[in-house]
Amino acid sequence: MSELLSCEALTKCYQKDKTALENVDLHIGFGRIVGLLGPNGSGKTTLIKLANGLLQPSAGSIRIAGMTPGPDTKAIVSYLPDADWLPDWMRVEQLVEMFREFYADFDPAKANEMLARLELEPKARLKTLSKGSKEKVQLILAMSRAAKLYLLDEPIGGVDPATVILSTHLIGDIEPILDEAVFLKDGRVFAHRNAEELRETEGMSVDAYFREVFKC
Repeated sequence: MSELLSCEALTKCYQKDKTALENVDLHIGFGRIVGLLGPNGSGKTTLIKLANGLLQPSAGSIRIAGMTPGPDTKAIVSYLPDADWLPDWMRVEQLVEMFREFYADFDPAKANEMLARLELEPKARLKTLSKGSKEKVQLILAMSRAAKLYLLDEPIGGVDPATVILSTHLIGDIEPILDEAVFLKDGRVFAHRNAEELRETEGMSVDAYFREVFKC
């Protein structure tokens, strides 16, 4: 199987007059780092939630390694949402233990190594950490799984695993690690470009192309 994520005419409507995604066709292979880019309301978070099985399509289909998102795909997908979601009364070391119990592919040694490298105190309660440190803890937990697909909604930068789909506004920060960029506009895929090819053919960076498309 050559595709890890595939969407065919994927559509998601929240109400009759509110269409978040419309007829999205998207195909992403294994071992890629993909930026999912677009202004607020373009459908980025909706697409990520559909891929994680948190929402159901109104029409069309989405497949993860050939499977409909659900219990079977959760074993190969690591999801980092765009809001605080961990119990803030827990200590960092307790969160590591919780992930070890929840996910068979979670590597606590890897998590503890990254915590030490970033000088994050394992015994600290999450609620005592700064916003940036909380984000680091969340990202460490997500990236310490041996998943095939990592869905990161507005994370911080500096990751390089298997296939990663990054939804972010910080395009300049993540551009050096991108293999591909998917541009969403009004719930549709405006463009899906190879990052290096974009720079060569258009003579501009992914960030510059984004600004040109959306007139930022």
